[in-house]
Amino acid sequence: MTEFDTDILLVGTFGGGGIHHYIENLMVHLPDEIATETYDMRSDPNGEGIRWLLTSIVMSIVAAVRFPVRRRPDLVHVHSSYAFSFYRAAFYVFVVASLWRRPIVFHVHGSSFDAFLETDSRIVRIVQSAVFKRCDRIIVLSDYWRQVFESRVPGRKIRVVPNAVDPNRFDPEYSHDPTRVTFVSSLIQRKGVRELIEAVDELASDRSLDFELAIAGSGPLKESVETLTARHEHATYHGFVTEREKRRLLSTGDVFVLPSHAEGLPIAMLEAMAGGNAVVSTTVGSIPEVIDDDGGTLVDPGDSAALADAIGSLVEKDSAAERMGRKNRSLVCDEYAWATAAERITAVYEEVTI
Repeated sequence: MTEFDTDILLVGTFGGGGIHHYIENLMVHLPDEIATETYDMRSDPNGEGIRWLLTSIVMSIVAAVRFPVRRRPDLVHVHSSYAFSFYRAAFYVFVVASLWRRPIVFHVHGSSFDAFLETDSRIVRIVQSAVFKRCDRIIVLSDYWRQVFESRVPGRKIRVVPNAVDPNRFDPEYSHDPTRVTFVSSLIQRKGVRELIEAVDELASDRSLDFELAIAGSGPLKESVETLTARHEHATYHGFVTEREKRRLLSTGDVFVLPSHAEGLPIAMLEAMAGGNAVVSTTVGSIPEVIDDDGGTLVDPGDSAALADAIGSLVEKDSAAERMGRKNRSLVCDEYAWATAAERITAVYEEVTI
């Protein structure tokens, strides 16, 4: 790849959410020749209540007002999810295109962007098309998302860059007795927490199955998880965990479970693969492009019985779980490491600036 000097402005939100962590990792792994700065659209994803909402709106407006008068970079890389996140990002796209006349790379995050694009609202579709028209490149997470966007965006603009993790931060251990099953994610219905609870109750009724379950995360279904772990001695709820503790749980697990109803390309799953886990998940978003029969088992979202069968099968066949875990670890190192993602994004920058 040709080395080039350029000044990139990364626009996103920096309140601790997924986009925040993505941008931080990207800045670390981009080549030294690329100078990066960030601009915070200002929204705290972790608050609640009317005071938090009003404060967030005011902060977002102040950030938007200040943006046009800052120093102009060579290229702007805007990170956005769907719905409100998209509308807010649209303002920055219009400023860069109309006032700054700089190249724009628009990076799509978010589990339900496909549903957002299928809106029946004519006004929303007009705004979406106006944003996409002004962007030089649109980065999506997989071939699934490429196909979703090709109905609205010329294919020449779309580039696939999967999410990434740093596999060197995980130290896999394999083949525990009993088998260790792990769920690390937000405790919300979209992540399939209720189906997980039903599946665990069903598995626990089979006394021939010997496994340990670790659940970590926070969210509105926390009490349901606490009740689950209270009635099953082999299940432990760790609450919200630090990054270090999360890596430890994933590195010492055998089977990672993520029964989501909607996903883009889940970082938690890639981290579990880096930790050497077999995967039990669902047939949504980009997941089927990553997990095949050699890496785990996929079930339909919302099917707790199929979920229980998939987990139980890997608990019974711990050698299969180990084989899958080793294969997943190798796949992440080859295809989903940050070094690879940064190289692909650098190539996108080169396309629009050279």
